[in-house]
Amino acid sequence: MIELLKDLIKIQSDTKVRANEALQFCADWLKDKGEDVTIHDNNGYLMLTAAKGHGTETIVWNGHVDVVPGHEEQFVPVVEQDRLYGRGSADMKAGVAAMMQAFVELDSPNLTRNVQLHIVTDEETGGRNTSKWLVEQGYHGNFVICGEPTGLKVGLQSKGVLRMDITFKGKPAHGSRPWEGVNAIESAMKFHQGIYDLPFRKESTEYYEQPSVNLPIIKAGDRYNVVPAICEMSYEIRYMPGQDKDEIVRQLAGVADTVNVDMEYKASGSTPALTTTKENPYIQSLQKAILKTTDQKATLFGQHGAADTRYYAAVNGGEGAIEFGPTGDDWHGNAEYVLISSVHAYKNILLAHVQNAE
Repeated sequence: MIELLKDLIKIQSDTKVRANEALQFCADWLKDKGEDVTIHDNNGYLMLTAAKGHGTETIVWNGHVDVVPGHEEQFVPVVEQDRLYGRGSADMKAGVAAMMQAFVELDSPNLTRNVQLHIVTDEETGGRNTSKWLVEQGYHGNFVICGEPTGLKVGLQSKGVLRMDITFKGKPAHGSRPWEGVNAIESAMKFHQGIYDLPFRKESTEYYEQPSVNLPIIKAGDRYNVVPAICEMSYEIRYMPGQDKDEIVRQLAGVADTVNVDMEYKASGSTPALTTTKENPYIQSLQKAILKTTDQKATLFGQHGAADTRYYAAVNGGEGAIEFGPTGDDWHGNAEYVLISSVHAYKNILLAHVQNAE
């Protein structure tokens, strides 16, 4: 399995073409082990599915072989004690290799639930051509594990995404007489200061201290001697499970009246929050599998970002898709690595879970 992981790291799958090459490598490896594999193509992006077992329940293992760009030397795997360094070692070729090995080891005749293996090629660029497409074609299940690196902790929830684009309107004037105009940038500053104490920002949950509010884009002004009449500003808000994005928009829009600025806005929610609870029976059985395999009690947490879980969870009203994978660090960084021992543990947990899921 670790040799498989090393071979995957060697494939510089940071482009569409090379990610497809890595996908084909996975398909050939599985076929060589006697597995039936289907390769799908959507808009030139390849993905594979394989299935085992029988019954009324379906558990999906999802992994991606595409990676973010890296330096050439990062695609040469290096082992130092328990660490395996390389681009994609943690995010998430380790999860893919473990899922592939676990899938081969499944005792198909005695497997009383269905297991689907999904390997995809565009998670790092949004997953819309692969995981989203697979779900739309009916490839989903009662419970889905995306093997993102979580340190063997269970990321059972994730924040939703709300994007808000705002245009602040001022009044132009000569830069030497700013009091004769209304500076749209200053209006935007007043608004930004005014949102700090909004009620939605003070809320918390069992897994989150607060929602996330990021101001990533601001555009205004083009001349020193003109008071800017327009300022465009965009927010990305990661709201917590249980929060209402429409109520958040209402609170944000209300700030304009409070601070007396003229603005127009457009709000869009691109990703709903994932709301799997610890009471979910598959979470309960996964915790038992972790304890049985590692002698450690499972840690449950909420992810701040989003993964391909969002597409699978959408089928079940935000439930039943989690991030759970091996232990590593510095993914997307220059010193990315995965702990080899955690890859073995992860594979064993997957097997214990699917064979004993309740």
